[in-house]
Amino acid sequence: MQLTFASYNIHKGIGADRRRDPDRILSVIEEVDADIIALQEVDERFGSRRAVLDKDDIAALGWNVAAHSTKPASMGWHGNALLVRSHINVLKVDAETLPRLEPRGAVRVKLDTGGGEICVTCMHLDLSGLRRKRQFAHLCTNSRAPGLPAVMMGDCNEWIRPIGEERGLAAHWQMVEPGPSFPARRPLLALDRVMHTPHWEMLGAEVHSSRMARQASDHLPIKVTLRLQDAPNVHDS
Repeated sequence: MQLTFASYNIHKGIGADRRRDPDRILSVIEEVDADIIALQEVDERFGSRRAVLDKDDIAALGWNVAAHSTKPASMGWHGNALLVRSHINVLKVDAETLPRLEPRGAVRVKLDTGGGEICVTCMHLDLSGLRRKRQFAHLCTNSRAPGLPAVMMGDCNEWIRPIGEERGLAAHWQMVEPGPSFPARRPLLALDRVMHTPHWEMLGAEVHSSRMARQASDHLPIKVTLRLQDAPNVHDS
């Protein structure tokens, strides 16, 4: 089984021109052409935290929304939501509240891909390095059902080194850093990353840097193509 995973901080739909343009965000999502995409900052910041993207528009493009709303008008859990192609079944959605200075969370979703069940987590980590390490440790421990192939992805807000590896927090996760994705117009920092359990073989990784993507948000989308390895080749505790 081969799947393309993507992550995209949509910056509440506000682009380089300071306009909120949900249709432009949806166009970039379609350009990326992934099977599963993790979105961050999908809700407006204040008030009712209204969703930036319309669920009917998302469905019309062939996506299912896997989310746990923060408020009735929201789509995301602290801004995090997962989109999956319509042929993938959403079995369960869990919301994770992360150790934080400001509200932070992650969405963990169990999916039936037709080729087996997998666990996928969408996250947006803290700006504080200490909090970020604690959040990553929490997710490494809790963000998958035991034994299931799993992927974590999102805006990690980490620009110095792979998160937690120096303390063994990523012992059962392999990190993929496709390249600089922020700021979108002239990317310098690899803030957006994908992590996966050893069940997967990485086939490719890239930053999606189209003209529209450079205008639509302050982050560029990233995408990683993974292939599920045969069980005898997987050594995962």
